[in-house]
This record gives sequence, C-alpha cells and structure tokens, in this order.
Amino acid sequence: MKKLTKKTIFIISFIISIFLLIYLCNIAYSIFLNKLYMENYYQDNTIFSINKIVLFSSANANSVINSNNTITISDLCQYTDIAVFIDNSTNSYNSENTLKSVSIENITMNTSPKIGTTNLYYKNLNNFSTPKFDTEYKIDNSLNFNISSEDEIDYSSPTLYNNCANPITISYVNSNLIDSYTINNENQISYDGSLLKECNIILNDLQCSFSFYIIIENNLGHKYRCPVYIDIPLSNENNSIYDGTYIYTYFPNHKFYLYTN
Repeated sequence: MKKLTKKTIFIISFIISIFLLIYLCNIAYSIFLNKLYMENYYQDNTIFSINKIVLFSSANANSVINSNNTITISDLCQYTDIAVFIDNSTNSYNSENTLKSVSIENITMNTSPKIGTTNLYYKNLNNFSTPKFDTEYKIDNSLNFNISSEDEIDYSSPTLYNNCANPITISYVNSNLIDSYTINNENQISYDGSLLKECNIILNDLQCSFSFYIIIENNLGHKYRCPVYIDIPLSNENNSIYDGTYIYTYFPNHKFYLYTN
C-alpha cells in the first residue's frame, strides 16, 4: 500500500477545509436570515410606539427681600418637564401588548448649555409643571420603572400602568444659572420663566439636547426599544419662556423595534 505524500495530504486537507468552510457559511447564513426575519417580523408587528411628547418649560429660584426694596435672586434654575406617551394601539389587553418592565437607558447629552448644571430626575405625575424635583430619583444613566396593574398607583416613585395608561414623566433641570442677582422690587416678580428675563439670562445660552432609549419588555418576554431625542424648546416665533411658561407638544410616530441584549 502506497503511502500518501505530503502534497496529497495537503490537497485532501485543503478540500476538506473548503467543504467545511462552505458548510459553516451556510449555517451562519441561515442563522442570519432567521435573525433578520425575526427582527423584521417584530419590527413590522410591534404594537408599541411613541405617539405624543409634551414638554413644559419654566423657571424657579430662591429670593431674599432686602431692606432697600430690592430682591436678591439665588439658585436660579430652568426646568423642562417631559411626558412621553407610549401607545399600544388597542383596548383589548393581552400578554403581547402589556408591560412587564420598562426602563430608560443610555442617556447621552448631545448639546450642553453654555451656563448652569444639568440633571435629569423622575417626575411625579402629580407634580408635573411644578418646580418640585425629587433628588432621590436623580437619573444618572438609567431609570427602572415599577409596573402595576392596580386601579390606582403611587406616583411618588417611578411607576407605570401595565396597559400604558400613564406617560413616562421626567424632569430636565438646569440649575446654578446665577449665584446672586439683585433686582428692583418696584413690580412684583413671578417665580416662573420670566425670572430668566429679569436676570438677563440669554435663551441661546440654555440650548440643550439629549437622547436616550426606552426599553420595554412585554409579558411574553419580548424586548423592544425606541430611541428618543429631546431638544429643549424655549421659544418660537410668537412666544417664549420669558412670558412665564413655554409648552411644546408634538406627535411623533416612533416605533419600538425588537431588542436583544
């Protein structure tokens, strides 16, 4: 029996390697097609979307009335309360269209204001549009919500109804805009956005934008996520936060798509 030469062994090994490579490529391609199909299926069939975002902007400060009929303002802050409404497009609830868990992840500051110190907080829905911020729920990079199916929930902690009945509510706060600023007390001042004008704060210096993901897991264990981009609005052609408050509402159609860790 003739011994195989090194050249013959090399050729046989090479041919086997080629067939093995083709086999592995076919498996990998099949996995890719299946993954692509599943992603497209869930992206096309997901019922979760963001259909409304409300932003309420104002300002607040501490003050001291001086003996010479002036007021010294300190701790001036500009805040924007944000309500993000998740829609599940149904009145008939099941495991697919109800919430098991919701979180905000990967918060990124895209444009920072020129002055002040920015922070995000969970906002108690009952305190929406008021200068009340719970430092216990300061958001660094993520926020997890409790999910409830009860008839009533306690909004003092981050909680959502499992049927998407209440919006996600957070507060953007830009504090430390001034250390101390004294104004005449000839007219009664208002503790709202008009303080920014009284203290000569330029709105362009407050421009800010940030983004984050909202991640949803339904009661079938499917995870979805949706990117959200917030550009803090303080004025338009007709009015601005200088008037006291500024409210901006828009109606996007942001779809949640399949997400895997």
